[in-house]
Amino acid sequence: MQTTQLKTTQLGTTDLEITRIGFGAWAIGGGGWEFGWGPQEDDQSIAAIHHALEQGVNWIDTAAAYGFGHSEAVVGRALRGLSERPYVFTKASLLEGPGRRVVHSLKRGSILREAQASLERLGIDAIDLYQIHWPIPNEDIEEGFSALAELREQGLVRHIGVSNFNVEQLKRIQQIAPVETLQPQYSLIERDAEQDILPFANRERIGVIVYSPMSSGLLTGRMTRERIAAMPDDDWRRHDPRFQEPELSRNLEIVDRLRVVAERYDTVPGTVAIAWTLANPAVHGAIVGFRSAEQVDPLIDAANFELSQDDITTIEGAQ
Repeated sequence: MQTTQLKTTQLGTTDLEITRIGFGAWAIGGGGWEFGWGPQEDDQSIAAIHHALEQGVNWIDTAAAYGFGHSEAVVGRALRGLSERPYVFTKASLLEGPGRRVVHSLKRGSILREAQASLERLGIDAIDLYQIHWPIPNEDIEEGFSALAELREQGLVRHIGVSNFNVEQLKRIQQIAPVETLQPQYSLIERDAEQDILPFANRERIGVIVYSPMSSGLLTGRMTRERIAAMPDDDWRRHDPRFQEPELSRNLEIVDRLRVVAERYDTVPGTVAIAWTLANPAVHGAIVGFRSAEQVDPLIDAANFELSQDDITTIEGAQ
């Protein structure tokens, strides 16, 4: 059980003092939509949220797109009755299209409607961090970010940021308002952010929270070929190249290296994978997806875990 307090850090120039890991609510959006993770029991999701909060995690990252409102509604249920609520971060710009597939909109009216719907589902007065989910369509990013700035002026959101933007897109929207936060994908498997985006965020003092630090479950140490083969049809990972050959064998080799380091500290590969992302000086926090209370305890240590240079060398192997 968690007995030590989780380390916190200031998220960029915001007044948000966040734990180094946050609760990721993508998978609890359930199945039946384009990027769903298969069936998920809402009561199990709520138990996972409550357990993570009891262990000291102080922020939740969700999105209107996750189950097209379902994840936000579950988070809202979990928040009800809490004496002290965590920070709540959510995202806009992905709407439900035909066949429960994602369509993109960065139009002002659409974003303002999305924010109102998110506030209602979450049951809160203001969103602590509101983010554009994807910079699509590219030509509308200024309109979308202007809408976020407008929501902040109205007091409906406290801070504004973006997810999945590149440096050129960040520079464009910086002309409208300061970009307070950035949410890129970053893991031992997805390292593109290291080239430009993380150094830029560091220079500009943009708060960074990374998503999929365990590469959507691949780096947990519990992912096997058998488990992938048994995934439900509506789990998007079944069709992701990282979970298929030839990439799968390379990715499982990374897990073997994580396991070597994990055994040095009597922890699990997933904790080491998360800690590796947090070792980057540009990264303030990592979003960790939990689908049950049992998944929380083995990974919570990542918030306080510090890797030595020798550990990092072992993990990264021959690059």
